Amino acid sequence: QETRSNEESTDESEEDESEEEPKLKYERLSNGVTEILQKDAASCMTVHEKFLALGTHYGKVYLLDVQGNITQKFDVSPVKINQISLDESGEHMGVCSEDGKVQVFGLYSAEEFHETFDCPIKIVAVHPHFVRSHFKQFVTGGKKLLLYERGWMNRWKPSVLHEGEGNIRNVKWRGHLIAWANNMGVKILDMISKQRITNVPRDDISLRPDMYPCSLCWKDNLTLIIGWGNSVKICSVKERHASEMRDLPNRYVEIVFQFDTEFYISGLAPLCDQLVILSYVKEISEKTEAECCARPRLDIVQPLPESCEEISSDALTVRGFQENECRDYHLEYSEGESLFYIISPRDVVVAKERDQDDHIDWLLEKKKYEEALMAAEISQKTIKKHKILDIGLAYINHLMEKGEYDLAARKCQKILGKNTELWEFEVYKFKEIGQLKAISRYLPRRDPILKPLIYEMVLHEFLESDYEGFATLIKEWPGDLYNNTIIVQAVMDHLKKDPQNRTLLRTLAELYTYDQRYGKALEIYLTLRHKDVFQLIHKHNLFSSIRDKIVLLMDFDSEKAVDMLLDNEDKISIDRVVEELENRPELQHVYLHKLFKRDHHKGQRYHEKQISLYAEYDRPNLLPFLRDSTHCPLEK
Repeated sequence: QETRSNEESTDESEEDESEEEPKLKYERLSNGVTEILQKDAASCMTVHEKFLALGTHYGKVYLLDVQGNITQKFDVSPVKINQISLDESGEHMGVCSEDGKVQVFGLYSAEEFHETFDCPIKIVAVHPHFVRSHFKQFVTGGKKLLLYERGWMNRWKPSVLHEGEGNIRNVKWRGHLIAWANNMGVKILDMISKQRITNVPRDDISLRPDMYPCSLCWKDNLTLIIGWGNSVKICSVKERHASEMRDLPNRYVEIVFQFDTEFYISGLAPLCDQLVILSYVKEISEKTEAECCARPRLDIVQPLPESCEEISSDALTVRGFQENECRDYHLEYSEGESLFYIISPRDVVVAKERDQDDHIDWLLEKKKYEEALMAAEISQKTIKKHKILDIGLAYINHLMEKGEYDLAARKCQKILGKNTELWEFEVYKFKEIGQLKAISRYLPRRDPILKPLIYEMVLHEFLESDYEGFATLIKEWPGDLYNNTIIVQAVMDHLKKDPQNRTLLRTLAELYTYDQRYGKALEIYLTLRHKDVFQLIHKHNLFSSIRDKIVLLMDFDSEKAVDMLLDNEDKISIDRVVEELENRPELQHVYLHKLFKRDHHKGQRYHEKQISLYAEYDRPNLLPFLRDSTHCPLEK
């Protein structure tokens, strides 16, 4: 009794939990095929690039589209269809059945040939170019291999190509070469010279050829792949050199690869320079300890001269695999598209090469987001299912779940780009988990600019826990990103608790500067004795604001202050400075001394005053001053 999961499983491939990515993906051929196989069983199938032809045990042939929908049906025989053959154009079909019937007919013309033999006909193959009038040929195989050619008056003339070595088991026709298998081995016939050019003997003669049939397939016009039992041979047809001819055929065959497989071969097909092998597997049952049929395997192997390297291996859950024999499975392929059809009596499974979308799916499943993102970027024109942005957002989420907040924030820059909505959404996610600080360094500051609220939210977060970080952001961020008044108020509130905090005071001064409230900024800078105070005065022309702060400036850096005052005499007069420094004669002296050195006459009204200032604070310079000054009352 089959379990429901075996019946209805659509994930055909049993993939290991390993890091190895599967090469193929699988799906059932459904629609009409499901309908057919509920009442009948598949016996053979052939694949054309435009359609499929399926033969059944009850003697029907169905033409199907690639989705498995029935487009035509032929009642050929009451018994099993053994083989269907199509020419390259897909316009002519040959069919043979277990009751000895052979039919070759045009799908779109009235052309038809019927013959009934006295033995089951296992194989039929129409000439690849049957559509052309001078290639009206086909071969059939039962006990003999017969070639039929259409001749005079449209009559079909048979001729025996080979007999006497048991039943013909398989035939494959490509170009001018026909390969066939009988009980003894595989032969190749050159149709141009009508010469047999090789005989490849069967390796394991202990296997019944009807139970373990030979699989043949032409990789190209000159390369034949043979699979029989558990042996694979790849043969190359070559031209013989004229000097070697004598009585030999003008072509010969060289076996270029030969190796054994682990299981019995049910079918094979080429995939670039690799091979796809369908294998029949037997295993020992754990419950009964008897040998039973396991799920068939589809392997991709790389042939080597004496062995092969396994590239991938999948076990397929086909319906009814428990009752199948090696001969019940067939592998057909569509050359142009790398599509492989696994045919068994109750199921047809299609294997496809995985595309870039599948590759990205696998990477996402394995949580390899970085690689998935790279793969999507490289093939963004060809992927249909995935969007780079969706992969990126999933990557950010994954990093946040792992606690890699800084990396997640850094990736936001690349992934979110200029999308303000997404930026704001992500910032709120960082806020929810208390990680606003992580994203602060990466927030966009120009093109795009986010809502002021976003930047204010981040600044508040820093203000609560990291004054230095807060100060850095205020310095780095342009003042128009946030509402200055709100942030100034927040800083003032914090200064109430800690009025002497130099970091907060310095930051408040910067905020005042952004807000063009230079007087307030200047006051704080002077209180802090900040080096930027002179730069601030010059930059914003704050001389009117410093008239009553000259003592503070001189206390902070008398040399710089004096230079600045003397350079801007027009803005703050000498009289005003002297007056302001009245109570600080030592500073008054520094100012007047420097003024005198620049110009002996400008401060002449203070020269009398300077005599006592030099005598008190700078005696070495008193004599030079008296010598140079022409405005000193000498009696004083």
